[in-house]
Amino acid sequence: MADADPKFDPAIAIDATEVLRKRRWLRPLLMFGVPVLLIAAAAAWWSMSGGTVSTDNAYVQQEKVSIGADVAGRIVEVTVRENQPVKAGDVLFRIDPEPYRIALAQADAAIASAQVQVTTLQASYAGTGADIQAARDTIASAQEDFDRQQALMRRGFTTRARFDQAKHSVEQARATFQRAVADSAEARSKLSSGSAVPGVNPAIAAARAQREKALLDLSRTTRRAPVGGIVSQSDRLQVGQMMMSGLPALTIVRSGGSWIEANFKETDLDKMRVGQTATVEFDAYPDLKLKGHVASIGAGTGSEFAILPAQNANGNWVKVTQRIPVRIAIDDQSPRRLIAGLTAEVTVHTGK
Repeated sequence: MADADPKFDPAIAIDATEVLRKRRWLRPLLMFGVPVLLIAAAAAWWSMSGGTVSTDNAYVQQEKVSIGADVAGRIVEVTVRENQPVKAGDVLFRIDPEPYRIALAQADAAIASAQVQVTTLQASYAGTGADIQAARDTIASAQEDFDRQQALMRRGFTTRARFDQAKHSVEQARATFQRAVADSAEARSKLSSGSAVPGVNPAIAAARAQREKALLDLSRTTRRAPVGGIVSQSDRLQVGQMMMSGLPALTIVRSGGSWIEANFKETDLDKMRVGQTATVEFDAYPDLKLKGHVASIGAGTGSEFAILPAQNANGNWVKVTQRIPVRIAIDDQSPRRLIAGLTAEVTVHTGK
């Protein structure tokens, strides 16, 4: 009987057999299990991503109020500086008020002149009554003389010339009466008032309106902030500079009321509706995430409102996915200051 092989170990042979048996199960598991896991993960990602649309073409927007001078003049004082917070009613700048004070004094003088004119017309109208009465008396006297001359003419005791003179005196007295009546009517019409300003002479009403305008212009030489916010572009305000009425002098970025203007691709709008919730993240504040909702969807693409819109009716047309502005209202109170123009990333939850 031959001696046993000293290199053969039964325990090692058993372990090798167990390893081979385990590898037989591991190989099918790796071949089929890993792909199944990958497919399941992809399906889960696809099902979850189908309920949202997002874009990083989004910017913080705020109301910007352009402030200009209501009246023309030279700037004598500037009370604000760049990026200064102001409240509604705060003084921004002042325009030289002296020309408008002079205009107010001229308006007061015009009122006084109109009042004197009305007093003169009242006296003139009162005098026309006496003129009418005097004309009536003259007519009566001339008529009596004419009747007497006519009776004498029938009996042959007067001359034809004297009779004609008496007749002419009656006609002249009647003409004087008519003129006095016309003068009285004219004086009364000058004292009358129209339906627009009943009870007030038009000359006085015009002078008062002129004074109100002068007073308004004087008050507008001090320009105040119509809203609260942050002053911007105030470098254009310099003491001594001439300001023209209506031209913008500075801008106030209104406090609060921020929103996001997100430009989504047209292919993302299929399931987007007004009122859907949204999440907003900011490049400036990586840790800040605010909740919001879709407030409105734009009525046209960005190219439709461009100064030079694209002309697609040509032979070199290339289809480009358009962007539609979507307004996202911010529902949360931001702990950080939102600055107009900040870039953001918006995710709208459209549902599955």
